[in-house]
Amino acid sequence: MSIYVLSVVIAALFLLSILELVRRQKLKEQYSLLWILFSLILLIISFNVSLVERIAEWLGVKYAPAVLFLFGLLFCFAIILHLTIVITRLSSQVLRLTQEVTIMKEREDLHGQND
Repeated sequence: MSIYVLSVVIAALFLLSILELVRRQKLKEQYSLLWILFSLILLIISFNVSLVERIAEWLGVKYAPAVLFLFGLLFCFAIILHLTIVITRLSSQVLRLTQEVTIMKEREDLHGQND
C-alpha cells in the first residue's frame, strides 16, 4: 500500500470521525471547521499525486510524500495557535467573572451588616 493510499484512507476516516463527533454534539461546529478543512485538504492533496510532487519540487523536498507530513505539522501549529487564543480569551473571562462575583459578595456582606 502506498503512502498516498494510506493518506486517503486516514483522511477519509478522520473526516467521518469529525462529522460523527459534531453529529453527536461532542465537538462544537466552530471548532470542527478547522478539522474538516484539514481533512478535505489532505484528501484533495492525497488524491492528486502530481500536485504533491510539484509542491515537493517547488519546496526542494526530495521525498514527495514528506510534503503530506509537512502539511500535517503546519496544521498542528495552526490548531495549537487557535486553541491558545481560545484559552487566553476564556482565562480573561474567568478572571473577570471571578472579580465580579467577589464584588457582588462584598456588596452582599456590606448590606447584611447594615441590617
